[in-house]
Amino acid sequence: MTTPQDLRTLALLGHAGAGKTTLIESVLVSAGAIPQAGSVDRGTTVCDYDPLEKEHGHSAKLAVANFERAGTLVHLLDTPGFPDFAGQALAALDAADTVATVINAQNGIEITARRAMLWAQTRKLCRLVVVNKIDAERVNLPALVEELQAAFGRECLPINLPADGGRRVVDCFFNLGGDTTDFSSVADAHRALVEQVVEVDEALTERYLEGEEIAPEALHDAFERALREDHLVPVLFVSARTGAGIAELIDFIVRLAPSPLEGNPPLFEKWPGGNADAAEPLAVSHDSSDHALAHVFKVEVDPYMGKIGVVRVLQGTLTPDTQLYAGEARKAFRVAHLFRMQGKQLTPIDRAGPGEICAITKIDDITFDAVLHDAPEDAVIHFRPLPIPHAVYGLAVRVKRRGDEQKLAEILHRLAAEDPGLHVEHDLTTHEAVIRGQGELHLSRILEKMRAQYKLEVDSHPPTIPYRETITLAAEGHHRHKKQSGGAGQFGEVYLKIAPLARGEGFRFVDAVKGGTIPGVFIPAVEKGVREVLGGGAIAGFPVQDLEVTVYDGKTHPVDGKEVAFITAGRKAFLDAISKARGMVLEPIVNLEVTVPEMAIGDVNGELALRRGQVTQTGTARGGMVTINARAPLAELNDFQGRLKSITGGQGSYTLEMADYEPAPPNVQQALSAAFKPVDDE
Repeated sequence: MTTPQDLRTLALLGHAGAGKTTLIESVLVSAGAIPQAGSVDRGTTVCDYDPLEKEHGHSAKLAVANFERAGTLVHLLDTPGFPDFAGQALAALDAADTVATVINAQNGIEITARRAMLWAQTRKLCRLVVVNKIDAERVNLPALVEELQAAFGRECLPINLPADGGRRVVDCFFNLGGDTTDFSSVADAHRALVEQVVEVDEALTERYLEGEEIAPEALHDAFERALREDHLVPVLFVSARTGAGIAELIDFIVRLAPSPLEGNPPLFEKWPGGNADAAEPLAVSHDSSDHALAHVFKVEVDPYMGKIGVVRVLQGTLTPDTQLYAGEARKAFRVAHLFRMQGKQLTPIDRAGPGEICAITKIDDITFDAVLHDAPEDAVIHFRPLPIPHAVYGLAVRVKRRGDEQKLAEILHRLAAEDPGLHVEHDLTTHEAVIRGQGELHLSRILEKMRAQYKLEVDSHPPTIPYRETITLAAEGHHRHKKQSGGAGQFGEVYLKIAPLARGEGFRFVDAVKGGTIPGVFIPAVEKGVREVLGGGAIAGFPVQDLEVTVYDGKTHPVDGKEVAFITAGRKAFLDAISKARGMVLEPIVNLEVTVPEMAIGDVNGELALRRGQVTQTGTARGGMVTINARAPLAELNDFQGRLKSITGGQGSYTLEMADYEPAPPNVQQALSAAFKPVDDE
């Protein structure tokens, strides 16, 4: 079993096209973990093993790879770069000690790279920047370094430098020689690094100021502290295509990247009584003999091996036959097998200790973000929740073939288990299955997977807007239901009053019948008839809310008085009252928080105004971004994500949450009412 000090775990994040997957291929070949590098274009890489990833030529989910060098085991986490798959990228943060943000030297700092640096900082992870494609044409690496320092701080310092036009890379930390480089110099870069590192240690600072030359090996502890405290962000240069800088990158990982003992501690918390608001930080011991704690950061459903949980062990040791609890579950499960992952390839291992990543198979109880533990009292331990972006883009899905409804439900459950950025809803009002994700690309891949992998054909359309109906005036209604058809008849008569309630108060039913004019046994039938209208609508076919119904009189018949008669009479009397109460349609209003580049604020405000939005507040965010808080009708936001991407060059994002209901504009009310065709069952 590998000890924690001999482990390194890096999550590679960055924008699509930065070359993360190809970079991992190059590293694995150089380290001897695979015989030859695969190709993204040919679909032969270790990490892009899903059929849809191979077909489209880009990563769509988190993948794990590993190699060993000089007695050190290194886990690499490959993540998708498109913002639509942010849920998969974020999941890698809780399994790593270091985030390596990969940047395409030709394109500079793109939106996912900016987000990755911010996410890593928020999760208190050590950070480094890997500049890829340094041998490409028309790259300006000195300007890119300046751009990095302007965006992320002066602590972004090269730890190596390209040479010979990007055909090789020269180390600037351990190497004190005078090698020629493409810009700057080894001596200047080394001096900048030393000055930055010694600032975190008073004794080293004093020695340095006295003119002592401090050996790089003596700076190791201070170097790790500078990484932990965000005082240093090393910048490394590579070409994944030619292999330039790959050996130096591996050397950096083994010699200078933090081990689990050197990085900031994982963000475990105790939630007393399951209350997240009362969370208390929890320090793990990284002791292999302590009670076990592991965190599930990836779930995959394999057609042959069932549900696979990919976990990082933080404390204790996992072995086959270990008894574990998943989160707050009261029943333990037995670990049958442990595996180390190289993409989709699983290799059995005997044990996994603190810091190691392993896979557990055929465990139905495992869910994403669960904490696995071997002591029932540890059920209160959780990992600090990830800031996964709100799923704002939705599609309603419906099977094309009758009888596939149960299959659809099972497949959606599996897909949601694998993807932390995907949410599945079953709207009880519209009776639609709705999938919500990070964007159009995200959900199009979900639909493709349903069709290609699960052989399920579905239709999709934008979700039905959940309008509501209400009344504005008090009114009375009456209906006598009388039906005779040769035998026993039906009779029931109901008088009722309705009155509006304040927005958000829902519905109240009041029985004010005196003298038994409607026998008490039939009052529930009257209420049932009223509730049928509440669910099906009276004006435009949407649920009715925020009103009080009072039944105060009626009549029955000793023979023909029946439950069905009072259901009908209650429904018709309620409809009669609503027709006099000036009913109206309410539309859902949402609160938006839109994050955009400062230069786009005017265009975005204009776009919101066109969508009947009202800006309530504007504030500043990091990295030249601003936040716009607004209220807008949900019905106006169906294509907002696409427009926002267009306006901001892909840099804009937004979250939304339901706020309240407000009267819909007259033209909307008229259109919805005109389209409503009530069914008369008499």
